Amino acid sequence: MTKTAAAISGGVDSAVCAHLLQQAGHEVHGVMLQMICKESSLDADDAQAVCDRLGIPFHLLDKTQAFKEKVMLPFAHIYESGGTPNPCVLCNKAVKFKYVLEFADENGFDKIATGHYVQTENQNGRTLLKRAKYLEKDQSYMLYTLDQKTLKRCIFPLGTYTKTQIRALAEDAGLTVSAKKDSQDICFVPNGKYAEVICRLTGKTYPPGRFVDESGRILGTHRGIINYTIGQRRGLGLALEQPMYVKCKDCAKNEVILAPESALYTKALDAEHVNFIAFDKLEQPLKCTAKTRYSQKEEEATVFQTGTGKIHVEFKNPQRAVTSGQSVVLYDGEYLLGGGTIL
Repeated sequence: MTKTAAAISGGVDSAVCAHLLQQAGHEVHGVMLQMICKESSLDADDAQAVCDRLGIPFHLLDKTQAFKEKVMLPFAHIYESGGTPNPCVLCNKAVKFKYVLEFADENGFDKIATGHYVQTENQNGRTLLKRAKYLEKDQSYMLYTLDQKTLKRCIFPLGTYTKTQIRALAEDAGLTVSAKKDSQDICFVPNGKYAEVICRLTGKTYPPGRFVDESGRILGTHRGIINYTIGQRRGLGLALEQPMYVKCKDCAKNEVILAPESALYTKALDAEHVNFIAFDKLEQPLKCTAKTRYSQKEEEATVFQTGTGKIHVEFKNPQRAVTSGQSVVLYDGEYLLGGGTIL
């Protein structure tokens, strides 16, 4: 019997993940990483209730300090440096998979499992990551950082299901979380109040500065540089002759540079901290599709390796609001090839 540590979050997806594994004959233990003390207490209660209903052991691991050091503080640092980070990508690599796998190793588990909507496939000794069968729930973009050692131990039971099917399975199994709403916010940024969280994490204040156009002409006063992201138009508080968008931020001068929407487009980007899943490194330029945001449709691109852990990506068509700190993720059809952090 396969002994599997299933990551339990208190939501319906992870609950059904554990249920499906149990139905498939696995010896399942539920493992929850407590990462935010106050906000996750109710989720922990739900996770315990799920495990009680399934009749499986429940393990609650306190990872609040690790989460703060490896996700929350880097999130704040990237924001105050002018970027827009993707904390869920950071968390998957540095916390979620790391510590569930560590627990599995220390306690004699064969596999780990999560409720992500993705699939895997073994080819020529490698474990490949594939999109979910139903693309509207595909979460492969968030998992491009996983290495082969981790992927070979992973099971993703939800990869061929729709969300409606998952909720129905939860209801049939008598799981109380069957109708629980999915979280839409970053878990440590309630109601999308990024600036408040960053100020609390860094202990700093971010003073007002100048809005300027591309020529340096002053257009107005901003409320603090951490309140803005590339491509933003709403919330600028300016009455201008034409629609203007955030093109970039100059943290040294405390200036936010505004430009017409046409100036937001670029055909190329560079990325670092690159991880390839389908192969170890690029031997030659690679034609594939790529996207720079989770909800975006992929576009045709050519990828060049420019150094260890670094790539240059050239798109066939210009891309809007490519943002430092976000992820560029590469695909070949249904297979995720790899990705990196945009510079």
